[in-house]
Amino acid sequence: MSFAMGALLAHSVSIPPAARVVLQAAHDGPAALREGLLESAAEILSRETGVGCADARELVDLEPGSCDD
Repeated sequence: MSFAMGALLAHSVSIPPAARVVLQAAHDGPAALREGLLESAAEILSRETGVGCADARELVDLEPGSCDD
């Protein structure tokens, strides 16, 4: 079993509600949709919290990449 920060963030009241909803959907939904949902969550985190894109992607368990708004 691996540690997934994104799963913890889905339940944190410190995270914007929109990001929590998307993170929960990513972890509960079909694997085929997971990466796209995690990318959306990273974009929301970056935009609404001021966390850098690379850090937001790492927090939601994604490989390095860009956050497109």
